[in-house]
Amino acid sequence: MSSEVEIRAPAEQTEGTRSQILRWLKSVGDTVAENEPLIELETDKVTVEVASPGSGTLREILKQEQEEIGPGDLLGWIAAAGAATSVGVGRQPAAQNDGSASASATHKADGISAAAHGAAPAHGAARASEDSSGVGARAGGSASGPGAAAPPQTGEGSVDVGAPATGPAAQSLSPAVRRLLAERGLDASEVRGTGQGGRVTVADVIVHGTIKVAPGTAAPAMGAATHVDGRNISAGDGATSGGSVNAGAVNAGAAGNLDATGVSAVGPSRRVPHTATRKRIAEHMVQSLLHTAPHVTTVFEADLTAVLEHRQRNKEEFARRGAPLTLTAYFLQATVAAIRAVPEANSRWTDSALEIYDSMHIGVATALETGLVVPVLRDVQARDLFETAKGLEALVSRAREGRLAPADMRGGTFTISNHGVSGSLVATPIIINQPQAAILGIGKLEKRPVVSSDEDGGEDRIVIRPRCYVTLTIDHRVMDGHQANRFLQTFVERLVTSPG
Repeated sequence: MSSEVEIRAPAEQTEGTRSQILRWLKSVGDTVAENEPLIELETDKVTVEVASPGSGTLREILKQEQEEIGPGDLLGWIAAAGAATSVGVGRQPAAQNDGSASASATHKADGISAAAHGAAPAHGAARASEDSSGVGARAGGSASGPGAAAPPQTGEGSVDVGAPATGPAAQSLSPAVRRLLAERGLDASEVRGTGQGGRVTVADVIVHGTIKVAPGTAAPAMGAATHVDGRNISAGDGATSGGSVNAGAVNAGAAGNLDATGVSAVGPSRRVPHTATRKRIAEHMVQSLLHTAPHVTTVFEADLTAVLEHRQRNKEEFARRGAPLTLTAYFLQATVAAIRAVPEANSRWTDSALEIYDSMHIGVATALETGLVVPVLRDVQARDLFETAKGLEALVSRAREGRLAPADMRGGTFTISNHGVSGSLVATPIIINQPQAAILGIGKLEKRPVVSSDEDGGEDRIVIRPRCYVTLTIDHRVMDGHQANRFLQTFVERLVTSPG
């Protein structure tokens, strides 16, 4: 059995998604057991837990928190139980005891190269390059001894970008964090770490926001703010009365937010790193609306009197059988009727033909604290109201508990966004979930006055009815307005005449 075990990103759970390390559940040097939860990965759809592939000691971490990864990427190493271990984090360079600065390996991370100062690995020569994605040679030893090389200086009060951070925290810093610390003239010991075991992350450095000052020059007035890397840092965050902001740390691209004295005109701010989910949502929305589908929205109003009456009569029976009866279950059933009337709504556009699906796999947009997810209820056309309610409850519960699998998010042919649950009356356009052809929006249910006419021709009267706005946003390449209107007409009629 090999003395080391690879930790790799699971291909089956990250394929076709953008993923990043959310957090390591163990620190370098910790003992791990096979199948014990080791890493949390955040994909653009769900959070995935990665189990340890073996037992032993977590020897090395190659991918840090918030680093993007691909399927099958090497994330770290476990030294098998009983094997001699020498631990390190993320391609850390190790200095020779004699202070030599000769480079023996080159490490690349986030597009930055850092020369490793010639080290003698604990168990032989440094491991060769793992793959072509940028994971360079691994050094088995760690910096130690009085002769360890000091970081090169570029001038008083500043640190070369390639220099490693100093202090105890330097042993667990990723190259990206070390670069950011150097750019801001910080020592890792000055930054409060929120990562595993108190480790400093990129977000910690950004939030800390301190910048180095060059001696002998005037600083901005106390309380003034300086714009750095897109955020505004007050002078009290690190500038002193005897210095000025290091020009290299100021983001020239933010000049539009500075007045003539270099002070921010918009006041203090903070930076929140994007999650993989947020990045994917942003890209998908821009791609769908601006680069793929011409969006057109039609709006109807639905009377839910019959739905609420049917729900009142049946909700206890459904609950007793294990399926809470929600309004969304009725909307799904009415959607099936509408798609049967307008099959093009359940399709996708291709350059050569319109692909119309026989099965109706309907996604239900669900808002979570981490972002929007769209779990898919499959084969809704084959379900009655009870089976729809039961399947919907199981799906939404998994979403809110963070237990969705990637398979729960795939294969949707149509989407419903019940945005009314958060108080919205109408939303337009609701951006289409590509490559689908349409998306249904349901607004807030509220009592409204409406004019009612007696069937026998009597006088009009004003009555109060529970109503909501419903919208259908379509890909105009696929459908025209009359088809969208027929879809919503069928949808509304189903809710009014035969909701169950």
